[in-house]
Amino acid sequence: MIETVALSKKYSGTVAVNEVSFKVAEGETLGLIGTSGCGKTTTLKMLNRLIEPTSGRILVAGEEVRSVQPEKLRRRMGYVIQNTGLFPHFTIADNIAVVPRLLKWKEKRIAARTAELLELVGLPADRFRDRFPRELSGGQQQRVGLARALAADPPIILLDEPFGALDQITRRQIQQEFKRLESLLHKTMVLVTHDIFEAVELCDRLCLMDGGNIQQIGTPEELLFRPENDFVRNFFGGNRFQLELQVTQLGHLLQWLKLTEGENFDAKVYEEESSLLRVLEQLDDSSGIGIRHRHGKTFFVSKKTLLSAFYSYKEEKAEGMNTKPVPEKLITDY
Repeated sequence: MIETVALSKKYSGTVAVNEVSFKVAEGETLGLIGTSGCGKTTTLKMLNRLIEPTSGRILVAGEEVRSVQPEKLRRRMGYVIQNTGLFPHFTIADNIAVVPRLLKWKEKRIAARTAELLELVGLPADRFRDRFPRELSGGQQQRVGLARALAADPPIILLDEPFGALDQITRRQIQQEFKRLESLLHKTMVLVTHDIFEAVELCDRLCLMDGGNIQQIGTPEELLFRPENDFVRNFFGGNRFQLELQVTQLGHLLQWLKLTEGENFDAKVYEEESSLLRVLEQLDDSSGIGIRHRHGKTFFVSKKTLLSAFYSYKEEKAEGMNTKPVPEKLITDY
């Protein structure tokens, strides 16, 4: 869906972005992360021509973006920024309707789409559509900014520190809601964030940059378990262990667990896709959990067993081996 080829931006001899090349598949979320001033926001803004590249190419659905008028290009891409960018003298409904009106949608269609999106982001239209941005909290304004980006149902969404101005509790809440929004499930998205936990939580792949150059592109697991150089290895610092737990799902550990089927009414049951970090945060030292397998059977394990399995999984990932799926026979024999 999106491809950059040797994309560069220079300012008076200073190289902000240096021959950056990557592809974002349709329906994928790519996170641009890195140190302050690494070029991630400049790269994002070149995608919709808010900043013009010095050299290189950007292709969207195979079309060179320089062949498209900037205004038309931006109407095909939703854009969410940290301070929401809402027009203060427009109502919430009018803010959301900006792009549909530029596209000359009928007012009845705009009203229906506005109401739909407000419900989708948890702001009932009958209560919020006639308010002004100043009457909303920061978290509510951020939801309106997301609704506005989705208004014309663009196939691509660009997000520049979209939750950066929010307090930590509101930020985590909106991140969870963001992941569940059906309107985003099939969108192609590029997210710039300085919050590594946010990047790991929301992105399919990460592009780690430093000094305008790409240091590594890959899944969160690949960057954490198989860093390609010292910069990547050191970038995650003291957060590495927590992040490794965050990207590890219970299903990844099944081949190293001694599974016990049965009833345990004191144990909380989790799906295979559950993050190990989230699970461990909810356990005390003595408790275990149930893991619900996709075949519908539930197996029980202790916290100690989970951690032991995690270290085995981590060791195999670090060696660059593909983890083997749990044999179907192991499950169906119970």
